[in-house]
Amino acid sequence: MAVTPTPKPTPNKPQDVSTASAGLNRPNPALAALDQLPSLLSPIGVAYSGGADSTALLLAAAERWPGLVHAIHIHHGLQAAADDFVRVCETTCAGLKVPLQVVYVDAAHASGESPEDAARRARYKALAGAATQLGLAGVLLGQHADDQVETLLLALSRGAGLPGLSAMAAQFERGGMVFYRPLLQVPAASLRHWLLQQQHPFVDDPTNTDERYTRNRIRARLLPALEEVFPQFRATFARSAQHAAQAQAVLLEVAREDVARTGAPPVIKVLQGLSRARQANVLRHWLLDVHQATPSTAQLEQLLAQVAACTTRGHRIHLKVATGHVTRAGDCLHYAA
Repeated sequence: MAVTPTPKPTPNKPQDVSTASAGLNRPNPALAALDQLPSLLSPIGVAYSGGADSTALLLAAAERWPGLVHAIHIHHGLQAAADDFVRVCETTCAGLKVPLQVVYVDAAHASGESPEDAARRARYKALAGAATQLGLAGVLLGQHADDQVETLLLALSRGAGLPGLSAMAAQFERGGMVFYRPLLQVPAASLRHWLLQQQHPFVDDPTNTDERYTRNRIRARLLPALEEVFPQFRATFARSAQHAAQAQAVLLEVAREDVARTGAPPVIKVLQGLSRARQANVLRHWLLDVHQATPSTAQLEQLLAQVAACTTRGHRIHLKVATGHVTRAGDCLHYAA
């Protein structure tokens, strides 16, 4: 989210009685999605923004685990509407008898840093801290099928490899807390439609329609076009992301086996005994796992070329990779930030 001149969030518009009553018996689409979660997952937290997706998720969780759900709202302080979001969350949680914890964070971004990335890091850190303090078993996130498609399209636009094409994981750990995304197969429209039929209050974040952000342009322009040409695109794109995630998991297993062979730092001669593709795989894993460094495609190609050319004791390697350098020290590669 970013600073916006819009003073207030947009409330959902109540439907007429006949339209609302037509869907009174329709179950919350988020409820069935919770069946995919591990058993005995309680007490559980819900990252609750006040928007449609997290509102449907909170309602489903409160129904599934009555008395065992905590809502956590992150106040980024980045837009004038933030305090109004808190008031909506307080009203909804009071009606559900769900405890709400509001966490205030400083999500300002540094020079040259993406505002979205800075806000995301601050949000996850705050969620993990609050959930740990509350003694929760995990935190549910409201990202849905449309978010997954947007993430995949962004990855494709950047020429991402398998980790990027895997899009968002259904389960991951950060800051010592386990996070779950149970709605990745659920379209955003179904969540919103159900809330409107049931007349549950939620708000629309005014920054979500700001097309200065690439994700919002994808949502506003590309998704409707995909819907028209490929009506089932959400399900098929999700399958592609799952295939990429499975392939990435296999590559990770192979990388760990190869690291056991090459060592960390890698012995150059042993590294040269692997195929070029496996060299690339093990070097990516070593740099990321040990040094939290991600080489660009060009940097990795240069490094592979230097490894192949390293046939004499005097061959020198000194390449910039991410924020540091890969060098040769004796028989091994070394990395220094």
